[in-house]
Amino acid sequence: MAYCVFCEIIAHREPARIEYEDDDVIIFHNVLNWVPVMLLAVPKRHMMQYELWTTDVVAKVARAGAEMGAKLCPRGFRLLSNFGPDAMQSQPHAHIHVIGGTFLGEYA
Repeated sequence: MAYCVFCEIIAHREPARIEYEDDDVIIFHNVLNWVPVMLLAVPKRHMMQYELWTTDVVAKVARAGAEMGAKLCPRGFRLLSNFGPDAMQSQPHAHIHVIGGTFLGEYA
C-alpha cells in the first residue's frame, strides 16, 4: 500500500490534534479550517469510502462523529462524506467530516 497520512496518524507517527480514539475509530482536527470545528472521523482499519458506507463500520464511525459534533457544536453540526475526486475527496482512506461551530448557511 502507498503512503497514507491517515494510517500514519492512527499509528501516531504523524502529528494530529486527536479529540477521540478507541479500538475502531479515531477523530482528529482537519488541517483545513474553513469553519471553527472541522474534524475527521476515521475508521482505524484502512478502507475506501465506498467500503465504509457499505459495511457495519459506518455505524461506529458515524456514531463517534455525531457524539463529537454534539459535544463541540451544541447549536448544530453536519456529518459529510465525499466520494471520489469530482466530489473533492482528497484522501483515499475512508472518513466522515464533522463540521460546525458556526451558522453554516442555507446552502453551505
